[in-house]
Amino acid sequence: MVTTIQVDEKTILLLKRLKQELEASSYDDAINKIVIKCLKPDRSMAGSLKKYVGNLSKEEILNNLKDKNDRF
Repeated sequence: MVTTIQVDEKTILLLKRLKQELEASSYDDAINKIVIKCLKPDRSMAGSLKKYVGNLSKEEILNNLKDKNDRF
């Protein structure tokens, strides 16, 4: 389905630039590429603390955070 949309001159200039920079075959392709990039979740940080805490369990990590009065 083809739909026509109305955009300002500034927007069409930005779309032309975006299309060229992304090497897109059409404005539709350029818009799709940028929307997908924006909606894609950032790289997961799961497991990123392992390099700092090693193979400690959650209980060991929490115990190491407690002070002499058993407070966090």
